[in-house]
Amino acid sequence: MLTKQKKLSRKDIKEDKLVEFYYKSQSFFEENKNKIFTYLGAAALVVLAVILFMNYRSGQNDEAAGHLSKVMDMYDAGDYLGAIEGKKDVKILGLKEIVANYGSTENGETAKIYLANSYANLGKPDEAFKYYEDYSGEIDIFKAASLAGQAGIYASKNEFEKAADFYMKASKVSKTVAMNSDYIFHAAVNYFDAGDKEQAKSLLQTIKDDYKTSAVYSQVDRYLSQLN
Repeated sequence: MLTKQKKLSRKDIKEDKLVEFYYKSQSFFEENKNKIFTYLGAAALVVLAVILFMNYRSGQNDEAAGHLSKVMDMYDAGDYLGAIEGKKDVKILGLKEIVANYGSTENGETAKIYLANSYANLGKPDEAFKYYEDYSGEIDIFKAASLAGQAGIYASKNEFEKAADFYMKASKVSKTVAMNSDYIFHAAVNYFDAGDKEQAKSLLQTIKDDYKTSAVYSQVDRYLSQLN
């Protein structure tokens, strides 16, 4: 005699599916375990390589900071050639060598700005421009300085509109950069020299309105009087 078949509940169906999934998963693992272990091993190697690389970069950045701190005494004293070349007899790496060896680190990027400034102060604008343009660090004041440095070199070549544009880019890097009022002022002066009087007037008025305590505030009226 046939017995009445028991109706499966949702719970029973769910449990059956879980059991089925378990056995399928186990079967898949047994069939592919060599590949799985290979992939896991490769992934572990990638993670290990990333960790080692980050530790290496951190160490390199610390080394760059040490070298940079030693050479800055010469830079601050105005010995720009000495800062560029360093002093091998007392194991002080110059800015040029710091950039060459550590240029991909944050402190190596910072060294590019000081190296560019040194060349600019020595009257070598093309060398300076190369390092200003090459800066790709993450520090806002140096991002702005790299743009302003390029602007200054354009201005020295009488490319006033380009200079003004780069000064404006420098002023927009971050609101926290203390030199923003100077960059805006230099942009205004270069727009003035380029013949764009309206833009120059607008920027000078911005300084009068928003930068009353800045060092360049006292120079604004001299230019505004010429524009008016």
